[in-house]
Amino acid sequence: MANKGPAYGMSRDVQSKIEKKYDEELEDRLVEWIVAQCGAAVGRPERGRLGFQVWLKNGIVLSRLVNSLYPDGSKPVKIPDAPPTMVFKQMEQIAQFLKAAEDYGVIKTDMFQTVDLFEAKDMAAVQRTLVALGSLAVTKNDGHYHGDPNWFMKKAQEHKREFTESQLKEGKNVIGLQMGSNKGASQAGMSYGRPRQIIS
Repeated sequence: MANKGPAYGMSRDVQSKIEKKYDEELEDRLVEWIVAQCGAAVGRPERGRLGFQVWLKNGIVLSRLVNSLYPDGSKPVKIPDAPPTMVFKQMEQIAQFLKAAEDYGVIKTDMFQTVDLFEAKDMAAVQRTLVALGSLAVTKNDGHYHGDPNWFMKKAQEHKREFTESQLKEGKNVIGLQMGSNKGASQAGMSYGRPRQIIS
């Protein structure tokens, strides 16, 4: 943005720490996934943090990505015919992606803020959101994920257990180790320090 001047002192230190979190190897994997998921029409960015930011900045690639994870009849993000050129339209497109990603299941702590991408304030946060989205897509395994499933880790899934009445009754008779045990060591015969001296 035009009103963003150079950073000095502490704000420069903070910004450089944020920029160091950006992972260029992860960038390559994310680009491969986005191209596999959306098709070659999305193109490829120039290598590096700023090239990645410019590629995603107008929100169109992100919108195509999240739409590709849904069945044909229910695309959550409307994509304009011509890429938006006005700043507020581009930011609005990014916000629509974020809303669709959250609806897909990405948790709030994994989401980036619109300015993190638009002003390149925290591109590592953008990577974190895309990794969370990819992990969810692999975990759901509903046929909409394209690419190598090993690019992302599967999320932990609930493994619900059903117990019969007899198993529940049997469990009440077991004394867990947290409740103590009458076997093993005791404190009998132990003393801590000198006894209290009472002088009269």
